[in-house]
Amino acid sequence: MTRENIESLFRNFVFGVEDSLVSTVGLLSGVAAAGEPVRTIVLAGVVLIFVEAFSMGVGSLLSDNSTKELNSAGNIPLSRSYLGGITMFISYFITGFIPLSPYLFLERTSAFVVSIVISLIALLLLGMFSARLAHISVVKKGIQMLVLGGSAIMLGVIVGALIN
Repeated sequence: MTRENIESLFRNFVFGVEDSLVSTVGLLSGVAAAGEPVRTIVLAGVVLIFVEAFSMGVGSLLSDNSTKELNSAGNIPLSRSYLGGITMFISYFITGFIPLSPYLFLERTSAFVVSIVISLIALLLLGMFSARLAHISVVKKGIQMLVLGGSAIMLGVIVGALIN
């Protein structure tokens, strides 16, 4: 596997995990803040995870393929771009259940708080993990991921509360 392939897989992994955490907890928190019952919150979360994981995987496949075609000035078979799409799909799909899981076991108010907290912790750990692999400041990257991802999460909470 070439360095370019490894970078593409890593980019898709980080993007999939971050986007899944932020999008899923943002949606769940927004729906919970709007006062919807847990059943509705879980249904919305499951639908989001399935649709977005597939959409992000396909989007990664198509964008990677388009970039390769642009760089080579010719048609490139989709089969040369599938690893990035699969990485994106799997990372998004699995990670989406991190913020959803509290709603499966706790009542709405507790699940709301736990979902946000574990998602913020996961963002911090993702930043630290990616920094460790890149040999850069683990603390700085972890905090960067936490603050940027956390701000998007808070947007979901605010929108849900305002709509309610």
